[in-house]
Amino acid sequence: MLRSHTRRGLTVVCAAATILVAAPAAAQAATPAAPTTQTASSGIVTATFTFTTTAQNTYPSKTLAIAQSGQVFYDQPVSSRYCRPNAAVQPYCAPASTEPGQSSVHVLDLEHDGQPDVVLDLYTGGAHCCSVEQIFSFDPGTETFVLTQHDFGDPGEKIEDLGHNGRYEFLTADDRFAYAFTDFADSGLPIEILTFADRRFTNVTRKYPKLIAKNAAMYLNDFKHDHVDGDGLIAAWAADEDNLGHTALVSSTLAKELKANDLHGLNYSSGKKFVKALNKLLRKDGYVH
Repeated sequence: MLRSHTRRGLTVVCAAATILVAAPAAAQAATPAAPTTQTASSGIVTATFTFTTTAQNTYPSKTLAIAQSGQVFYDQPVSSRYCRPNAAVQPYCAPASTEPGQSSVHVLDLEHDGQPDVVLDLYTGGAHCCSVEQIFSFDPGTETFVLTQHDFGDPGEKIEDLGHNGRYEFLTADDRFAYAFTDFADSGLPIEILTFADRRFTNVTRKYPKLIAKNAAMYLNDFKHDHVDGDGLIAAWAADEDNLGHTALVSSTLAKELKANDLHGLNYSSGKKFVKALNKLLRKDGYVH
């Protein structure tokens, strides 16, 4: 559903919006172009996302309308608490897909209950940021669609049926490891998988051990071939392995690499300090229980 890009050792997904460049102070007010409309439907639900674009690549007007069996139950401006302030527009919040033939709005039965949900992809702008998913679920009590949203950060997400059972998962990565031990480009991010039900996201990563193991093997291979700045890579490997319950393996491997003087980073903690900081992060983020 979102475009993917590959950075060192990890294929992640990101929103396909144009990054905003702040306009000069003397520039005239941005002039909106003709509105763009994107539509998606499934079953009895149809969603229509309409937005305008200025010459400065800002999006001053965004609305979402949702109809069920032809009756409109939701029609509101689009905004998000995750959208960040920008010099040219407050706040900056863009459609994730603005190119012809692509869409930021989707209708999917995320909860596998026969009631389609509406998914809206947004992009908050800025370096290494940020993919936001807004989920609109129908509430029969109030007869409207209720918003739940999640900031997937720089990795973004893919919505896939990983279990091939008609249920959807959000395939992403743990953005908390970015910059934790090295620069962004050399940071490894552990795999993360979420589901959506009852208007909340739930981490179900440990239910997919084969995917975790594949991600861990990739990072360990990258670490073995990195002779300059591998701390960020082995950190992601350690998190993946801890998710598999291999805490003893993580401890013994780190001890071995420490003895061989292979734990080093650029302008970040290395050696014993790195191991201590990594173990602290693994406990804090719930990888080690």
